[in-house]
Amino acid sequence: MSKNKHSAKTTLGLDQSRSLNDLQQVLEHTFDDVALLRRAVTHASGDLKGEGDYQRLEFVGDRVLGLLVAEMLYETYSSDPEGDLAVRLNALVCADFCAEIATKLKFSDYMVLSKGEGRSGTAVRKAVLADMCEAVIAALYLDGGYAAARRFVEAHWRGPLERMIRPPRDPKTTLQEWAQAQKLGLPRYEEEGREGPDHAPRFKIKVTISGVSPISATGTSKRLAEQAAAEALLAREEVKI
Repeated sequence: MSKNKHSAKTTLGLDQSRSLNDLQQVLEHTFDDVALLRRAVTHASGDLKGEGDYQRLEFVGDRVLGLLVAEMLYETYSSDPEGDLAVRLNALVCADFCAEIATKLKFSDYMVLSKGEGRSGTAVRKAVLADMCEAVIAALYLDGGYAAARRFVEAHWRGPLERMIRPPRDPKTTLQEWAQAQKLGLPRYEEEGREGPDHAPRFKIKVTISGVSPISATGTSKRLAEQAAAEALLAREEVKI
């Protein structure tokens, strides 16, 4: 397949080599196997030659990231019980946080995907960016070993990890505990609507508890909208998170 034909169907077709070189500078790691990095930034729609996309790497990266962050938390918060460490871990390895890192490092600029997916905004979708972030971590691990992956995670997770003075409290958990303490039953979450394009949706969620006026809130994902609704109800009822 000629370069011109390839570039007509995928983004970054002509500039992929330059882009991968640039990305290696961002990652501060020179790959022995550049094909690993290429797969880590290739969306399924951009895999025209059957060389592989980031999905299998994302599977590995998820586990590597979890182990690295768990080790950092164990070292940093030596007096935390297991439950608090787990809460911190979940906040630091969730898709939203991984997408934040990918956005900060402009990973979408290096993504290889079809022209159609490019026009639809796939490269800036949080779920896609989160998966790509984990795939890049896997590529670093497979190419440079544990040390290479740890250097990257240390560089971008250490600051937020150390600023997490207290384990984050999930508003949904707090609301559930409050409702049960008041003998009101469990909160119920209901999607009331969705608006915006596929790459930047906004969901509206209503939370209802028996004997308490319902309240609604919006977010860029159902999970975030549920958290916002729970937080709004807690604030109205003057319950501290």
